[in-house]
Amino acid sequence: MKSIIDFEDFSSIDIRIGRVINAVVFEKAKKPAYKLLIDFGLLGELKSSAQITDLYSSVDLIGKQIIAVVNIGERKIFNFKSQCLILGVSTKKGIILLKPDQKVLNGTPVL
Repeated sequence: MKSIIDFEDFSSIDIRIGRVINAVVFEKAKKPAYKLLIDFGLLGELKSSAQITDLYSSVDLIGKQIIAVVNIGERKIFNFKSQCLILGVSTKKGIILLKPDQKVLNGTPVL
């Protein structure tokens, strides 16, 4: 387990529901990854680099709702600016994305 944090620290993380609207192979990435464009409703569209190629094809990702941290800041990966962090669970087979079990509006906060 990681160290205990204050609730205020946790509450500063903005986790939202988004829908993948585009997914392409990130050819310059060191490890296999996709460049994703995600619709977060009123928050707009954000880009993310995600190493989720083991279990998901780019075609399968389009239209899929995901859960992501949207206030993590930009991280430059080669010539690509990743603006949010997709959340998932690491398994022996690869990363399994976290997702709502029912459709919700894009941009809905995760509480």
